Amino acid sequence: MDVASNLATIQKTIQAAASKSNRSPDEITIIGVTKYVTIERTAEAIEAGITHLGENRQEGLLHKYEHFKKQATWHFIGSLQTRKVKDIIDKVDYIHSLDRLSLAKEINNRATSVIKCFVQVNVSGEASKHGMTPEEIIPFLEKISEYSNIHVVGLMTMAPHTDDETVIRKVFRDLNALRETVRNKQYQHASCPYLSMGMSNDYHIAIEEGATHIRIGSKLVGTE
Repeated sequence: MDVASNLATIQKTIQAAASKSNRSPDEITIIGVTKYVTIERTAEAIEAGITHLGENRQEGLLHKYEHFKKQATWHFIGSLQTRKVKDIIDKVDYIHSLDRLSLAKEINNRATSVIKCFVQVNVSGEASKHGMTPEEIIPFLEKISEYSNIHVVGLMTMAPHTDDETVIRKVFRDLNALRETVRNKQYQHASCPYLSMGMSNDYHIAIEEGATHIRIGSKLVGTE
C-alpha cells in the first residue's frame, strides 16, 4: 500500500478513537517512524503530509536529516547514549527518551537552544524496557529545574507486547495520571502538555487514554 492510503486509514482510526473519548483529532500528532524504510519511502511520507518524522538511532537520523533537513520536524525516539548527544543535538526538535540525569546534563550542556523533551517512563516495570519508574519522575524533574536548555513537554512510554487490551490500557491510563500529577506541580521547566504513547498496534487505545503524539511505523510506511 502507498503511504497516502495507509495515512487515510490511520486518520479514520484516529477520528473514531478521538470521538469515543470526546477529543478532537486535531489534538493528535502522527510521528512517522521511518527507521526501517528507505529515503524514497520517507519522501513519500512527507509528500503524503507527514511532517513529523521519528528515528531511533543516531545514524538513521543523520542519514534522513541529510536528505530532508527542515522539510520535517525531527523526533529522536530511541534510547540515546550520552556520548551521541553531540551528533544529533542541533538536528532534533524533540527527544522522547530522556531517562537519566547524566543524559539531561549532556543535553543541557550541548544544546544551543531549548530542546523539547519527553521523559521516558517504564510504567509496566518490564526489565526489557528503558525508562524511569513512575516514582522517580517528580524527584528527577526537580533536579533538572535549573537546566535552561531543557523543556519537558511531556511523558513517554511503551506498552507491553500483549493482546490483552486491559493491560495496555492500564499502562496508558497510568501515564496520563502521572502526567496530571506533574502538571499540577506547575513547573515552569516541565509544563508537560503532551503524552507520547501508542504505536502501530495500540495507538487507538493510546488515543482513548489521552495520547497527543503517536509513533507509527509499520502501519504507515511499512518495514522495508
